[in-house]
Amino acid sequence: MATGAPAPRVAVKYGAISQEPLVGADGTVSGAGAGPILVRRLLALFPDPVLIGPRVRRGAGFDEMPLDFVEPATTLVINLDVVDSPVVWQVLRRDAPEPRVMNFLWRNVADYPSRVEQASLGLSFGLFPTFANSERTAGEIRSVLAEWAVTALAERAVIGWANLGIRWERVRPRREPRVPVVLYPAVTLDRRKRSDLFLRVVERVAARNPLRLEMRLQERDLVSAEAMRISRLPWSWVGPLTSREDYWERLAQTTAFLATSSDESYGLQYLEALAAGAVGIFPDLPWARALLPLDYPFLYADEPQAEAQLSAAVADPEAARTRIAQTCGDLPAWLRARHSDDDFERAFADFVRRCYGGGVGGRT
Repeated sequence: MATGAPAPRVAVKYGAISQEPLVGADGTVSGAGAGPILVRRLLALFPDPVLIGPRVRRGAGFDEMPLDFVEPATTLVINLDVVDSPVVWQVLRRDAPEPRVMNFLWRNVADYPSRVEQASLGLSFGLFPTFANSERTAGEIRSVLAEWAVTALAERAVIGWANLGIRWERVRPRREPRVPVVLYPAVTLDRRKRSDLFLRVVERVAARNPLRLEMRLQERDLVSAEAMRISRLPWSWVGPLTSREDYWERLAQTTAFLATSSDESYGLQYLEALAAGAVGIFPDLPWARALLPLDYPFLYADEPQAEAQLSAAVADPEAARTRIAQTCGDLPAWLRARHSDDDFERAFADFVRRCYGGGVGGRT
């Protein structure tokens, strides 16, 4: 922990796993997925930030440069690719005796299934301060440390967390669609999302109720055979990720969504849809209960329950919203109190200050 040390310049590293282009020709961080969105949020938190990338150039409010070009004596690298933080430290160590590296875990630990990856996570969490995107993810960090890190590292691990939170100023006034819109609340068809379960349920509901399915996917999934098959359904629309402005406009016209994921580290997309007034149907799993009020009424234990709940939401969405209000009270107010982007950004900046210097920027 830093005690009165000069504040370092902050560099953000992301993309070692995805290998997706991150900065467009206009110098802005591109991409509508969770990773690029988080990168933009973190860069906006700190003065004169650096984005670790393949070339040297001035971006829109930040400098892009390769890791080898970073000045390690005066820079803190916040790594979203947490598995390789020991390697990042070794690269920086060539030119500084004590380089500064910090982890930001925003993915599921289950995304790193092999023994090598789990052991690498344990080492990374034990060696470097780690901030998590939710309390649930922080618990996963502690579990990995307990299983895979040596005692001397696990006992000294520094962990912080805050819920990522919703940008409430982006929420648009509701506009009820003429035909109910059911959202696929994910941007990938990864196995964990259980898109097969989602489609089985929606197909049965669509056989009895008029609806329009909307599915916005990352490019690699958009061109998959599964996406092509779904796009041929007469009541479906499958397309690419859109701008955040269009995303929020479409959420304001979304009737309901069916969550089918087997696990989530947080679940921001579900919360944003709830904030926009969509009726959320969730699996009765720990990750979903961690997001929701205790008495949230639309939690299903099996496929028939999911079908019945989605059918009710599509047939009479106002009645479904009334039921939520009767059991949970003011859901938007509850969400605001627990899922605020301002709270997250303050907590993140405070964690950086405590670990690396009192002068590091961020919201106050």
